[in-house]
Amino acid sequence: MELKFVLESILFAAQKPLSPRELREVLSITADQSDNEGIKALKKLKEEEFTPVLEELEREHAAAGRSYRLACIAGSWQFVSQPDYAPWIMALVGQKPRPTRLSMPALETLTIIAYRQPITRSEIEQVRGVAVDGVMGTLVERGLVVQAGRAEVIGRPTLYTTTPLFLEYFGLGRLEDLPAADELRKIPVKRPESLLTVEDGLATAAPAELALSPEPPVEESAASSPETNAPAEAVSELSDAGAATAEPPPIQP
Repeated sequence: MELKFVLESILFAAQKPLSPRELREVLSITADQSDNEGIKALKKLKEEEFTPVLEELEREHAAAGRSYRLACIAGSWQFVSQPDYAPWIMALVGQKPRPTRLSMPALETLTIIAYRQPITRSEIEQVRGVAVDGVMGTLVERGLVVQAGRAEVIGRPTLYTTTPLFLEYFGLGRLEDLPAADELRKIPVKRPESLLTVEDGLATAAPAELALSPEPPVEESAASSPETNAPAEAVSELSDAGAATAEPPPIQP
């Protein structure tokens, strides 16, 4: 029994996206409940063996040009309908209420976090040029951003990173799939002096976790100028990447 078609049947019947680990659990449970040697043999497969098979399935469905395809979103796999057929599917199953769309300030802040994570609130403010307290609260409440420890600098400020829900919201398989925005990553921000630690009776400076250039902060107007318009371009690209997934079509073909 070929693994490719076993995984295809599971994903076709699934009511939610499934990760390689979850797929392996299904195979393991099935093997425990069966006396078929072919089914039992699939239990021995390792989790990392699933991804190449799933990617092959993804290519096959894309080449077939059907009304649905296999997609990897936030590390999990699911069958999704093509956007062109959304009107008929929504007429059949209805449309679930969606959370309100992110505002432009929220998108700008989220973009900075996505490309510079882990990052502190003060560093975000240096790039944007404005306070982000309210926006950060919204992003954390929506589950798109999460606290991820503290920076090893004076004051021990909180570090922020994006979450798997961020990938799902924008229809990304992983962070490496983000649109290219090298200029945004190069915008210098200044981190406070590092903490002092005592080792063998001598005070030594603990290195900061992020290698950031100690140049003056970038003001809001500079970040939007033609010379340094990377944040605006990145926001536009990231917003475009999520436009088709902010209101995803129904899963089942």
